[in-house]
Amino acid sequence: MYLFIHRKDLRTTDMRAFDYLRSKDDAGIHLLILDPALVGGGRLTSHSGRSFIGQAASLLLSYADAGKELHVLYGEPERVTEALLQAHPIEEVVVHDDYTPYARLRDERLRELARKLGRSWTPVADAPLADMTAFPAYARRSGSVPYKVFTPFYRKWNRYIAEHYGPASDIAVDDLATVREIDPAVAAAFALPEPVACALGASSGVEGTAKPSAKLDRFIRERLAAYAYNRDNYAEDATSGLARFMNAGSISVRQAYEATQGLPGAENWLRQLAWRDFFLYQAIYHEDFFRYEHLTDLSPLSDVHFEAWASGSTGIPLIDAAMTQLNRTGELPNRLRMIVAMFLTKNLLCPFTLGEQHFRLHLSDYDNAQNRGGWLWCSSLGYDAAPYFRVMNPVSQSQRYDPDGSYIRRWLPHLAHLSDKEIHRPLGGAIVDLKASRARAIDVYKTIVLAGAGDERRLMGR
Repeated sequence: MYLFIHRKDLRTTDMRAFDYLRSKDDAGIHLLILDPALVGGGRLTSHSGRSFIGQAASLLLSYADAGKELHVLYGEPERVTEALLQAHPIEEVVVHDDYTPYARLRDERLRELARKLGRSWTPVADAPLADMTAFPAYARRSGSVPYKVFTPFYRKWNRYIAEHYGPASDIAVDDLATVREIDPAVAAAFALPEPVACALGASSGVEGTAKPSAKLDRFIRERLAAYAYNRDNYAEDATSGLARFMNAGSISVRQAYEATQGLPGAENWLRQLAWRDFFLYQAIYHEDFFRYEHLTDLSPLSDVHFEAWASGSTGIPLIDAAMTQLNRTGELPNRLRMIVAMFLTKNLLCPFTLGEQHFRLHLSDYDNAQNRGGWLWCSSLGYDAAPYFRVMNPVSQSQRYDPDGSYIRRWLPHLAHLSDKEIHRPLGGAIVDLKASRARAIDVYKTIVLAGAGDERRLMGR
């Protein structure tokens, strides 16, 4: 018997772990653990939490439709797993790899637990499009130094995908034998608390329960061909809308890749998938990816204006409209994510970690590695980030990508009476002057970034 634990793989098809389990021809317990560390702290009722719970409900339904059993328990993963290993003749624990600091620590504890109890521990890579265990050797970087810049990474990555891409699998949960009953004492000890059970049971109205394949088909049919030209036109929201499904694993990145190949617009879509892999690559191979706030002197920054930004009350129409959309819906087109993030970190001189945490709760498609990669880029930290002197101007961005101000009118209807020219401009009483705050940001971030670069050179010289 095996134990398979779902994490960021909330689907029942094209699972690398399922390929492995099918080859074993054995029955197993399939489990989803609702971890208090990940669904607690108010996240259960946040946009990101509701999206996750909705997709978990969809996963349960997919198992039921296939006539298979998925057990859902609540508790610390180590305690839940230990209880099952003690109660059942499980020989092997199988999971898909995860790369965040919390996930690494969790999995190290699970690996040690399995070893202590004499069981096998088998992690399987699934999330990246490219095989990140084989890619570094293929890339053959001098001195085995991982890539830090996206463009050369993309060139090698693109070539690797062309030569060594591993296609989606035909194996589904239908091809596996799942154990229907688990030990009653274990089921009772880790039963879902009422609020969690209610959230899971009431999630049928959440968009996350929609068929991801239908979203993918619609994107291909309506948006892919013009994707490169329209994706920044945030008023039309011409982005794919697939990130929430790929980040939670309710659709595999391979399925999204294969469905678009050879079609008009596919090349630009592929580049976005490469950015996704680039941030996963950073999470795997650069230990500083999740530690920049501890390695960089952010003392010149403060949280003075954070609440105004978070609540959409800065007096800058585009920023306030974007934050209103995010807070109300959990949605925000990528162009606006960059604009509001750069405004917070540069014009308002707030630490990127504050915005990162706000997005954690409010983004329906939240993913730790992708979210952090975006915030580091906007705040000129990390590898291949925006240069310290790049500060997006929300007025000129608004004028360029939404000339008639339809987006601002939609989310800030009290400004709808303004002319197409006036609607983009800062309001009286705006919390910062854009020109002065830009100049200040360049001075401050020049000091932060250059000091950080000096520290890195000194460390490399040791």
